[in-house]
Amino acid sequence: MNVKNRRRRRKRRSRLFRLTTVTSLCMLMAVIIGIMLLSAIKHFREGSYGFAYYTIAPPPITENLLTPNPYSRSEEPLKKVKGIVIHYTANPGTSAEANRNYFENLKSQRETSASSHFIIGLEGEILQCIPLDEISFASNDRNVDTISIECCHPDATGKFNEKTYASLVALSAWLCSKYRLDEKDILRHYDITGKLCPLYYVKHEDAWNTLKENIFTYLKEKEASAELG
Repeated sequence: MNVKNRRRRRKRRSRLFRLTTVTSLCMLMAVIIGIMLLSAIKHFREGSYGFAYYTIAPPPITENLLTPNPYSRSEEPLKKVKGIVIHYTANPGTSAEANRNYFENLKSQRETSASSHFIIGLEGEILQCIPLDEISFASNDRNVDTISIECCHPDATGKFNEKTYASLVALSAWLCSKYRLDEKDILRHYDITGKLCPLYYVKHEDAWNTLKENIFTYLKEKEASAELG
């Protein structure tokens, strides 16, 4: 009996050792896999500026889409967004609604093609004229892969007032979070064609650089709030 008991005890100890070893290996593998997944998620979500991308909430936007037509809303698909192009209206003192109506009325002629996804007014109101999955006629060769933003301005300098500027920062930050864009992806019309648009921010390079910095400062602050939430 003693010999049999010893054999049973050895078998139990052997089974327990194997079970403990397998359990430990499984736990170790789970930890390793967890670390690898966290690393992969972090790598996927981090942009070149070293902060995580969360899709922040958009600012208030009023949808007032143009009527489909060949000259301002062709309904051609926008398959991939690689940048945001900022413009100025070149019509001092005019409203977002007036500029939207200009685009709308192009359907009645056969010479000019022009439009923009968004127009930001003097009171900071944001009108959306083109769906984000369609191209606009704003940025020449980059119409096929960019979102366009027209900004109203109070005078001939082309400088945006505080309300327009604040809405531009919020809208651009949201679009950057939505499409995973970096600072280099925020462009002026000037950067594409050499046209002096947006005028003030072509003539004042420091103001343009500050605008881009403000956009990403805003984005990081909103993302930090989302992460804490």
